Amino acid sequence: MSTFHFVSQKVSKYQTLCIRPSRYTAWAPSLWTHTFEELFCGDNALDYGEPWSLTFSYKQTDKLSKKENKRGWKVFSHCAYGNFQCASCRRIWPSVRVVLLFRYRLRGGKGAVTMRPFGQACRRCQDDNFHLPGFYKEEAKEALLRLFSEIRKNCYGEEDENEEGDSGATRRRSKPHEKTLCEACCFGLCCQDDQNVK
Repeated sequence: MSTFHFVSQKVSKYQTLCIRPSRYTAWAPSLWTHTFEELFCGDNALDYGEPWSLTFSYKQTDKLSKKENKRGWKVFSHCAYGNFQCASCRRIWPSVRVVLLFRYRLRGGKGAVTMRPFGQACRRCQDDNFHLPGFYKEEAKEALLRLFSEIRKNCYGEEDENEEGDSGATRRRSKPHEKTLCEACCFGLCCQDDQNVK
């Protein structure tokens, strides 16, 4: 079964590269961890001597318990541009309203970030299955730089001089947002009405 899944992904990447070279549709955690590591070691690093790590949780929400608040967890959400592909009908669609939810904290000399991407359902299939987005590296970099800015501000008390007023997703035109197909809308944290989601 895993072999079939691997072949299916290979075909999907082939179709994406050959038919639509400008779209990445497969959710790739490695893109995010590699970009996180590159930025951490580069000029835009969290340059304070503490190690930081990035992990993924596909069930986390923006609600923190009292216990989590006491442990120093904070929440940041970012609205990004991404692409989706339906696993059933193979339809591909772009979205400028892909919500990325980050939880982060600095405790005991170690920083931790947990990320959740929110999915969208296929308009054609209407089967309530939320598909995870694919991203360009530049989009991942922009989202992580905004996250780093929040971390510098909230964990180290440093204001970011280079902070931009709007996210990358708000600079693109988009079709009307379909709330019933948006997983983030189901959780009440979609960036539909926000110019700068935080």
